[in-house]
Amino acid sequence: MENTFDLNVLKFPIGPFVKKDSYSREEMASMLETIREAPKEYRTVATNLSFEDLTKTYRPDSWNVRQLIHHVADIQLLHFFRMKKALTEPDYNEVTLINLDAWVNTADGNSEHIDDSIMMLEALTKRYVLLIQSLKDSDLKIEYFHPVRKFTVNQAQAIAMSAWHLKHHLAHIKLAVN
Repeated sequence: MENTFDLNVLKFPIGPFVKKDSYSREEMASMLETIREAPKEYRTVATNLSFEDLTKTYRPDSWNVRQLIHHVADIQLLHFFRMKKALTEPDYNEVTLINLDAWVNTADGNSEHIDDSIMMLEALTKRYVLLIQSLKDSDLKIEYFHPVRKFTVNQAQAIAMSAWHLKHHLAHIKLAVN
């Protein structure tokens, strides 16, 4: 029988996402820096990965390193998309969802080289950071419901979730290859 604690540590190496009611300016600046620097960190960890490294997993029945890198680029796009919809569509009340497992198991997620997703993450993050920096306090309060997580999230919380997500999967990749 597998140790549930060990699996949880592997599943959430930096801990699960914890939504706060509000974030200080310093916390917001730190999250923005995490998002801004993430592509560089992903490129660094991905440099010199062998084909074998890309097929490694961080725990039993998890996604492999290749799938994780493609997933991170896809979700960065999704976070950017959600924010733009929330800012531009007053009736955007429920977050856009995707089938995560189905997305990582498409042909591009299973076999495409990771360079395209690293480049996508780099380019998209520049725009995402610019968009985040443009937000006014009133924009940070715009909310929508997240039906999977079963809570309402505002834009500040969405930024926190995005920063956490980037660190979360970087830790998974490091676990898999080390």
